[in-house]
Amino acid sequence: MKKVFLLVAGFAMTLAASAQDSTVTVKSNPFKRAGRANDHLMVQLGYTGWAGQPDTINTGGFSKSLNIYFMLDLPFKSNPKLSVGIGAGIGSDNIIFRKTYVDIKGSSPTLDFKDLNDTNYFKKTKLATTYLEAPLELRFVSDPNNSDRSFKAALGVKVGTMLNAHTRNRTLKSRSGTTLNDYTLKEASKRYFNTTRIAATARIGWGHFTLYGSYQLTNLFKDGVAAEIRPYSIGITLSGL
Repeated sequence: MKKVFLLVAGFAMTLAASAQDSTVTVKSNPFKRAGRANDHLMVQLGYTGWAGQPDTINTGGFSKSLNIYFMLDLPFKSNPKLSVGIGAGIGSDNIIFRKTYVDIKGSSPTLDFKDLNDTNYFKKTKLATTYLEAPLELRFVSDPNNSDRSFKAALGVKVGTMLNAHTRNRTLKSRSGTTLNDYTLKEASKRYFNTTRIAATARIGWGHFTLYGSYQLTNLFKDGVAAEIRPYSIGITLSGL
């Protein structure tokens, strides 16, 4: 984990140094870099899915992600349309299951996704994972003097460490659909999970709104625990400041 953070930090410092050391002569209308508004706060809401999910795992409903990041924006002196964005924040995924019990507190060497179609089941089961993340972006804005009303695009990567993984099972029902117990069962454990997350990211849009996409490059679970599943997310970014 330390090596990954050092690699990303080194890359960020290299880009930042390039942005600060490069010079260009501007004859008129000099660009003011200090305090410019360019996505210092980003809030993302999107749909999340699992690439590599086997047919034996029954997901259903709208699975979503919510991310909140605080960013520094470091423009290149040679071209203020380009900048490096680096920061920190919280990323979370919520996967919904249908008639499935996810036994994250089990004692088995493999993670069990129990099919409950032929027995009592919970009306709704959710697996939530939360990460402390450090995003890094190479950004483009068509009008750096008015970034809130111009075209934007960004490519990047984010590195995270897992803070929490838990399931929430709500309302126990019989096989026929009758409510047996209206309660919520919450279980938490990081035992089966790969606690380091690295994901590729991209954004494109206009002003305060951009479409974003992310794809996790690392496996969600530890080797041999479950199928090689890599979460992805597509949604909307609201940015400002």
